[in-house]
Amino acid sequence: MKEGAMADSSGKQLGTAGALSLSVISSVSIVICNKALLSNFSFNFATTLTSWHLLVTFCSLHVAQMLKLFEHKPFDPRTVMGFGILNGISIGLLNLCLGFNSVGFYQMTKLAIIPCTVLLETLFLRKRFSRHIQTSLIVLLVGVGIATVTDLQLNTLGSILSFLAIVTTCIAQIMTNTIQKRFKVSSTQLLYQSCPYQAMTLFVTGPFLDGLLTKENVFAFTYTAPVLLFIILSCLISVSVNFSTFLVIGKTSPVSYQVLGHLKTCLVLALGYIVLHNPFSWRNIFGIAIAVVGMGLYSYFCIQESQQKAIEISSQLPQVIKEKETDPLITVENGSNQNADMSTATLWNKTGSGKDLQA
Repeated sequence: MKEGAMADSSGKQLGTAGALSLSVISSVSIVICNKALLSNFSFNFATTLTSWHLLVTFCSLHVAQMLKLFEHKPFDPRTVMGFGILNGISIGLLNLCLGFNSVGFYQMTKLAIIPCTVLLETLFLRKRFSRHIQTSLIVLLVGVGIATVTDLQLNTLGSILSFLAIVTTCIAQIMTNTIQKRFKVSSTQLLYQSCPYQAMTLFVTGPFLDGLLTKENVFAFTYTAPVLLFIILSCLISVSVNFSTFLVIGKTSPVSYQVLGHLKTCLVLALGYIVLHNPFSWRNIFGIAIAVVGMGLYSYFCIQESQQKAIEISSQLPQVIKEKETDPLITVENGSNQNADMSTATLWNKTGSGKDLQA
């Protein structure tokens, strides 16, 4: 039994590793592509571009669903709509946060998402984080802070936007995980149903927000062939980014996804120095080194705790089997009453008392 549990655990770890790898590769690729749009072609309309990303993602998933590559599983429409709109709002707020704050304060905002997520999950979901996990997260945040945070310029409007961005992002990512588990839907099914609401939220508000931040009109921009090529490339990569985001959060947790996000930040900084020859200081190197240590510790302790849980579950299974085997008479005696039990169960379901058991 223990070997079977360990084999299942190993299989899940391989699936998680694949999801993490896909997320890192696609995210770093889209950052490089969008950086080219921003730096080389002065295309500064981030929110509108994100709405195009989501529209292309939905169209791609719709084609995949028509080809029977995954099953469409409708569930509570109010939950889907609220979740989709909240995701769109969080993206818009993060872009506004960057526009109304210094880069350093924006990085601090992103760092604050992890402790806020831990706090919300502890208070409302009764989730426990061991001291080992907490320590590794602190090491990670200190390292990323040293590597990325340079200037901190505070202003009232920027601080309010940062607070709203942190809260909405945390809630949206926690919902991504809890909805998949509660309604038993896959990451693809959830993304497919929520994508239209996210896209429409940003498609309507995107041009206004981008105009507010850049003082330019996205529809008046000169779309040359190279610009269109990079926009199309960015939209295609975004399909993988959006899919892997929901996949990683569903397979791991919102906190693990944020840890992965900081790994991407470190990789982008390193690649910018190696490939694009961006300015790089010993402070950046020192911060990235500390962050990598924190990520390593976090991964190690997460694997250790998951393996410990698998062993505990496998050790409990034989006891359950023995208890069933020691009561054969009860099973035989109750066999004649199976129809009565089924009728009782049906009545229980009709009265609605068993809703929590079926959820």
